[in-house]
Amino acid sequence: MHCRVIAGCVISINIPNQSIPIHDWLRKTAIAADSTPPFNLLDSAVFNEHRYWDVDVCYAKVSANRIQIRITLLNCSDESAELHLIPQLWFRNSWSWGDAIDKPKLHLDEPPVGANWSVKAEHSELGSYQLYGEQQAELLFTENESNTERLWGQPLSTPYVKDAFHRLIVNGESTVINPDRSGTKFGAWYRFKVGGDETKKIDLVLSADSLDHPFKEIEKVFALRRSEADIFYDELLPEGGLEDHKIMRQALAGMIWSKQFFHFDVQRWLMGDQQAPPATRKGGRNHQWRHLRAADILSMPDAWEYPWFAAWDLAFHCVALALVDVDFAKQQIEVLLGEHYLHPNGQIPAYEWAFGDVNPPVHAWGALKVYRAERVQRGEGDRRYLQRIFHKLLLNYAWWINRKDKQGQNLFEGGFLGLDNISVFDRSKPLPPGHTVKQADATGWMAMFALNMTVMALELAIEDNDYENIAIQCYEQFLSIGKAISGGDENGPSLWDLDAGFFKDLLITPDGSHHRIDVYSWVGLIPLFATEVVDNRLLANVPRFQQMLKKHKKGLFQGSYVCACPDWENDQGEHLLALVDHTMLPRILNPLLNEDEFLSPYGVRSLSKLHEHYQDLGDLPGIGQTGIGYLPGESESGLFGGNSNWRGPVWIPTNYALVQALEKFHRFLGNEAEAGDIVSILLSPNGFALGFNAL
Repeated sequence: MHCRVIAGCVISINIPNQSIPIHDWLRKTAIAADSTPPFNLLDSAVFNEHRYWDVDVCYAKVSANRIQIRITLLNCSDESAELHLIPQLWFRNSWSWGDAIDKPKLHLDEPPVGANWSVKAEHSELGSYQLYGEQQAELLFTENESNTERLWGQPLSTPYVKDAFHRLIVNGESTVINPDRSGTKFGAWYRFKVGGDETKKIDLVLSADSLDHPFKEIEKVFALRRSEADIFYDELLPEGGLEDHKIMRQALAGMIWSKQFFHFDVQRWLMGDQQAPPATRKGGRNHQWRHLRAADILSMPDAWEYPWFAAWDLAFHCVALALVDVDFAKQQIEVLLGEHYLHPNGQIPAYEWAFGDVNPPVHAWGALKVYRAERVQRGEGDRRYLQRIFHKLLLNYAWWINRKDKQGQNLFEGGFLGLDNISVFDRSKPLPPGHTVKQADATGWMAMFALNMTVMALELAIEDNDYENIAIQCYEQFLSIGKAISGGDENGPSLWDLDAGFFKDLLITPDGSHHRIDVYSWVGLIPLFATEVVDNRLLANVPRFQQMLKKHKKGLFQGSYVCACPDWENDQGEHLLALVDHTMLPRILNPLLNEDEFLSPYGVRSLSKLHEHYQDLGDLPGIGQTGIGYLPGESESGLFGGNSNWRGPVWIPTNYALVQALEKFHRFLGNEAEAGDIVSILLSPNGFALGFNAL
């Protein structure tokens, strides 16, 4: 049985009923110092005395090709006020690119019973749609064409361009609207005078079929969809309280709303279409990604502020989306591994402004989470999906090993790696000649990647024993990483600071000496993520892999103790595959659970509060004097990847990954060891991790 997706949603917006002082806003922001809090909309007093509107937009699907839309306006002030509202319908402009395609058209149509107006949309591929309005409005038509005269000083190809509605309503330019009542962009201009604490509503219907009575059952459909949504979300968290239900429902609504069509043909962007771009573009940003041709609905970090994909954000999105639409989550995991995205060398594109940047390798982790979610929901995992993902991830796995371990020592680099608040210098910039940095977080991420690939191969080996070979290969790589991070060979010291009981980056100088970067941040916690528990179900069909676990009893590999003992079997017959063993775990948990260091009421801090006082980190060869400060919420530094705090002092995705890792330790250790007791406390109903249990 497939997961149900509720065909309805509501979005709420607060709009002040007076002008936003945008020029004053820009002026104050421009003169503000780095230490000054930003000037926010609430600081402008436009919401004082409740002089604003609550605007709710509710969508309810009648069928796949018919959707109802209700806009409700509440004047929250005590006085009457006027509001202008312009719902719009337009075609995405693809006819101006020089291709031989038919231009679509919007035009006025005869309204049926119950409708005040009707507009017909005609497209050669999408077919015909009707937009109906129940309330009277002034109907506006123009073309979805750029105002070339205003933007670039070039003559207009048509007098009716995309900024026409603003120019009419705000500037009073009446000649900018097409009098023929047709075009590729349409707006219904509503003007309301609404009394204090009173409401108005607008009802619309968009349908692929012509309807005789488009608004006949509108109340019935809205009520039905609301009821279905209530039942659906109640079943996701049956034991949760009212507040937990609200948090989960609003969070998932935000995830669903952040789906957006993303189109970027890099080759075409570099070469231009009807207007030639600057010659410098051909060798500029993303010029090494000419193969990338994105034209997909993707889960965005934020469809408004960040309308582009980010690779490792997307992996975390899929974990949450699997709760409500596991098929979409699987598709999102696969899309960045398709031939239109994945680089021929195996690199996953990071994000639009720099596809070649490096994000943490969390795609395999996300793929496993989605696979397991489907197995829980449907009683069986999609092995074909897992097989497709695994084969493509082998390319990315090889890219990481070959590109980010330049010296072949199994100690990895990655630069920024998507995290602020973790270092004292920009790790994405080249160091002085002969200097290198060995990143505890990059190496920890790769150890996690190796274990994820190992477990995926074991899952596939349940039905196809040929995957045992690659499971052994991936686990052998994990052991090699473990040996390198522990310093168990001739290539240098351990990233594990034995005195501090914490993982830290190392700076290596040309003479081979090392200098530990004494920062307490996510850098030292991420190696915990390299944790998996395997049971008899995964081991039954891989006898050689079982022998390998026995061979490395006590975590012994090539003469060194490098990881948790893989041969140790708990009462459930499970084995722990982990970079951190049961003796290291309590030492990491001590600062983690200390409220004066990492633990806050809202989760684990990105940077330990220890650095509120311990800021001067001394001189680092090739870098100079260094320091880092604990500055929650606001930053005094623009250092990329440094103490800039732009994601805030508590970052939810890494908190979630941490809880997932600790749950695996707790599953294996139980309460028989001290580490198990500590994890049990952390995951108790009074612990901060309660909010993650829904995922």
